[in-house]
Amino acid sequence: MKAPPQWTEKDLADGAAQAVEIFRKERMEEPLEVYTEFFDEYQAYFEELLEKSVDLSQLEANAIEILTDPRLRGPLRYLAGPPISEDDLKTIAEAYLSRRQLMAHPEMVQRIIQVILLGLDSRRFPWVKEEREPTEIEKHAAIVASAALMANQKTGTKRRMQGSTAQEEAVKASLKSIGMTAIPAKEMPVLAAAPKAGEFCGEALLSGRKADVTIGLYDLRVMPVECKVSSSEVNSVKRVNNDAAVKAESWRNDLGIKNVVPVAILSGVYSVPNLIDAQSRGLTLIWAHDLQPLLDFIQSTKAP
Repeated sequence: MKAPPQWTEKDLADGAAQAVEIFRKERMEEPLEVYTEFFDEYQAYFEELLEKSVDLSQLEANAIEILTDPRLRGPLRYLAGPPISEDDLKTIAEAYLSRRQLMAHPEMVQRIIQVILLGLDSRRFPWVKEEREPTEIEKHAAIVASAALMANQKTGTKRRMQGSTAQEEAVKASLKSIGMTAIPAKEMPVLAAAPKAGEFCGEALLSGRKADVTIGLYDLRVMPVECKVSSSEVNSVKRVNNDAAVKAESWRNDLGIKNVVPVAILSGVYSVPNLIDAQSRGLTLIWAHDLQPLLDFIQSTKAP
């Protein structure tokens, strides 16, 4: 069987340098409209949150109204410093966030508010700890800082999602260009359920783990593809080493080393040592700016 591409340290360094240049160009050309729209939206939400809670002094008394309002639930979590994710809030407060559960369990609502208040950012909201009313300057500064914090997070998330989606569409278009056939996505608990030779599908579970694209190679192996966008070398550890490489090891263990060729499509900023580590763990690395090695390998799996 044909082996997938394996890169030298220099190959990876050259690819990473080119990816960084593309990343820089995209960021410099990116308009500020997305961030500004998020900022304006969240500024209004934080203003409403402070108004409904009487500058946070009656947060518990108005908790149900705030928690059941989808516009205010996010800003509520961002009162903490650092902000608390929804999953962390559920775990720490031992709570559910559905309206029915919140209405039925007032003690759960109380736990949620206690968690928020324990983590409250005293730099943004100093008046709460000092048990006084805020000055207009303090209140305005808190709203602006909170809106900026949330807008920055949401902008980064949107960038990653758009980047990953663009990668997926580019991969699918490239596969079609070499004559492969798209089929409906479905759960693939075992190898036999994966796309057949010359077929591919979009996002679906393969052996219990999500793949962005799953390809049926012509030699009957399966190629699960993960699309990864990283904004920094630190972030690249999470994207590649702690996610894609872990999935690669799992797929190879569950489905057989000879049956699976896990691939990560990369764009953005990556640490070369981290890429070397991921490759050594069975993950094939392909740059989003050069998909030709992926297509060449797929074609090479055809019988002579």
